[in-house]
Amino acid sequence: MERLVDSRHPIHDLLRRRWSPRAFDPNRLVEPEKLRSLMEAARWAPSSNNEQPWSFIVATKDNADEFGRLLSCLVEKNQSWANHAPVLMITVASNVFGRNGKSNRHAFHDVGQAVADLTVQASAMDLYVHQMAGFSPDAARQAYGIPETAEAVTAVAVGYFGDPNLLPEDLRQRELTPTMRKPIADFAFEGKWGRTANWARE
Repeated sequence: MERLVDSRHPIHDLLRRRWSPRAFDPNRLVEPEKLRSLMEAARWAPSSNNEQPWSFIVATKDNADEFGRLLSCLVEKNQSWANHAPVLMITVASNVFGRNGKSNRHAFHDVGQAVADLTVQASAMDLYVHQMAGFSPDAARQAYGIPETAEAVTAVAVGYFGDPNLLPEDLRQRELTPTMRKPIADFAFEGKWGRTANWARE
C-alpha cells in the first residue's frame, strides 16, 4: 500500500513514500542482499568526528530462537504486531569516543542519522521500517551483553507491507489514518527561541 504524504513543499518521492506501518507480511522474508544494503546505507551516515557510534543487533524470522529473544525485549503492545515483521533490530549507541574514552554527547543523534539513512534506503527497495521506543533497554542489555559504555536506543521492525485487516481494530484504524505534521512555522526559528523565521511563514 503506497501512502504518499501531503507535503506542502517539494521533497523527494522516497521521503513522501516513507511511513511507519505495523502491518507486515509474515510470509515474506527480507532478502540477505537487501539487509546488507540497509546496513551499507547506515554505514555511510555522517557522525561526529566520524566516530560511527552505532551498532545494530539484528534478528531475522528464519532463526526462530533469536527472533523470539529480540521480540521479548519489546513491550507487549508492540509484540502483538512486530511478531509479523521478518526483521527486528535494536539500535545501540556507544556513549564514549573510541579514540580517547571521553563522553560522546552526540552518539544518540548519530545513531538516529544512521537509522534515517537506513529508512530511506528501505523505501527505495519497497521495504518499510517502524521504529519503536516501546522496548526495554535493560532487557536488551541483559539479553545481549551490551556493555556499560553503550546504550540501546530504539527497536526497529523491517519488512514488506502486509494486510492491515490482520491487526487489532485500534491498530488497524491507526494504520489507515494519515499522520499529521506541524507546520514549518512551528519549529523554524530566527533571532530567538519561538520567533518564526520570516522565510518559514506560508
